[in-house]
Amino acid sequence: MVKDVELTDQEWRERLSPEQYQVLRRGATEPPWSGRYLHVAAPGVFRCAGCGTVLFSTDAKFDSGSGWPSFDRAVAPGTIEEREDRSLGMVRTEITCARCGGHLGHVFPDGPTETGLRYCVNSLSLEFEPSEGDTPRAP
Repeated sequence: MVKDVELTDQEWRERLSPEQYQVLRRGATEPPWSGRYLHVAAPGVFRCAGCGTVLFSTDAKFDSGSGWPSFDRAVAPGTIEEREDRSLGMVRTEITCARCGGHLGHVFPDGPTETGLRYCVNSLSLEFEPSEGDTPRAP
């Protein structure tokens, strides 16, 4: 599939921090409990750090106890793509930004809400945008 945002490797390196580049473009995972968006509770949306697409809302965010920001649904159908990931000797479902192909994390079928899903996302792959008049804060 052709992405809306296609940059050269050098352009991605210039656009992203070295840590964001490793996660978004190389599929790395940040250490659990290290992400800056793990405890964000202010109303707002989470955008792809690579291309700015709105992916998740704090309305869908919950504490999964996994060490990564977790959501029970994407903000809209078609914003996230899924593919089978057989790395690390297990079968998981990788999630990527549909617009730029950036690696976000994985989705699991063990969420606590009616969706039954747990989108486990690297903070490094996201940028938080608080709702107008709000600022990010920890609970």
